[in-house]
Amino acid sequence: MAGPAAAAPAARAHAVVPAHGLSAVSELAPCADVKPFTPEKAKEIVMSLQQPAVFCNMVDNWPALHWNTKYLSALLDGKTIQFRIGMKTMDLVPQFETRCSYVEATLQEFLAWSCGQPSCLSGPFSCYEYSKYWAYADYKYIARLFEHKEEVFQDIKWSDFGFPGRSGKESTLWIGSEGANTPCHLDSYGCNLVLQVQGRKRWHLFPPGDTSFLYPTRIPYEESSVFSKVNVANPDLKRFPEFRNATAHMVTLSPGQVLLVPRHWWHYVESIDPVTVSINSWIELDADHEARVEEAITRTLVCAIKSAENPSDADLWLNPTEIEATSHDINLQYLNRAVSAYFKCQKASVSEQAHPSSFGAEKMTSASRKRRKRQVGTEPEGCKLLTHEADFSTVKAEKLQKISFGPHLIQVLPQSQETSSMDARAVESDYRDLIHGNEGGHFGKLHCARKLLVMSNDCEMPANQMDSDGSPNASQTTLSTNDLLDCLVNPHVISLVAQLLLERTRI
Repeated sequence: MAGPAAAAPAARAHAVVPAHGLSAVSELAPCADVKPFTPEKAKEIVMSLQQPAVFCNMVDNWPALHWNTKYLSALLDGKTIQFRIGMKTMDLVPQFETRCSYVEATLQEFLAWSCGQPSCLSGPFSCYEYSKYWAYADYKYIARLFEHKEEVFQDIKWSDFGFPGRSGKESTLWIGSEGANTPCHLDSYGCNLVLQVQGRKRWHLFPPGDTSFLYPTRIPYEESSVFSKVNVANPDLKRFPEFRNATAHMVTLSPGQVLLVPRHWWHYVESIDPVTVSINSWIELDADHEARVEEAITRTLVCAIKSAENPSDADLWLNPTEIEATSHDINLQYLNRAVSAYFKCQKASVSEQAHPSSFGAEKMTSASRKRRKRQVGTEPEGCKLLTHEADFSTVKAEKLQKISFGPHLIQVLPQSQETSSMDARAVESDYRDLIHGNEGGHFGKLHCARKLLVMSNDCEMPANQMDSDGSPNASQTTLSTNDLLDCLVNPHVISLVAQLLLERTRI
């Protein structure tokens, strides 16, 4: 059962610390129950703002602010959860989930390990020295984690942001140690609200217009996640020169603050304190209807092509979050259901515009299940989204002009090249290469017996396929299956295919 709700914390100021060192501090909240934005205004901001921003003083009375690791450990009462283990060393290649190890452990064991207690010498973290590894319990659905303690769902009150009925049941929990990170990616569905509860996290965000500069890939494959080949915290500019043109927006999120990640914004997230706890909820958008068609096309192509490879030659192409590669027949079924749902929702939207009162009283009940395994026999969730959300999904100039940035809503601003530590490290690396004449380029299934699995790097090229200057030899270059897939399932290509397919179905 949920622990006793503590008294509302005293009014306090929350500081958003951008990476460039400037700080914007919110004013003191006069009372924890008084919000700087009404639910209606907060929702308008969430659904219309197309740049990341941080809400301050909106959650001071949420019981979830007390969900630190010690409290959660007592609440879980010895229940084990899965942690992803990665290296703290900074490589030029992203630490995709296929390159990580996994352990089952209790939060108590995690805390003992993060504090360096001797008891860890024989526990689940015994193979991983804290100074060299990080651990991350990510994407833990609160509805599953506390399925027998549903009363704790009400500790999270997304109704304050204009989403009545949305609570912990539609939210996800993240618990990590220092250095724990999520590879740079964009989410195909919805926008994202992220509450920081304990410790701080640094967010690197890039606008949708930077997609080509981030070298998108669908390998490893996971529905609704488009990964970047670039390790944005330590970019290899020789292999990914266009990344120089990307515009990073960086912010350090502190406890009590809520970050809005708009639709299709790329993000790399890193824990910078010994222990961090975050809670997020993905908000459904009308654009998700077409996105589900795009994702169905992507799954069909990826599974068909990668499954046709010789298993001995195949890399770890399936992300551990995907249970298995689904068959072509099943994927076609899902594609047809996604197309059907798209037109059904379009029809409902037209009907709602003609008879708005018939939909006005309906409440949003669909949960965003970003990583939940798809049920083939059920209709895609897109139709559960209320058609009256359409008023918010289209950006209108007059609404944007009414959004008042200030101490309670702080813009996440782009990093200048002069102040970006990320670019500074990359330029410094290039300079060292020039000085020392370094012309050489740097560069599934779940693991067994907790051994670290390293994903095959399909971009590495044998020496006999390189010219003397280190560049690929055009006459001898062999394109891999992943090279073909990266072109076929490039987000821009998939978007065009989805539009053509929907047009064909409409005829």
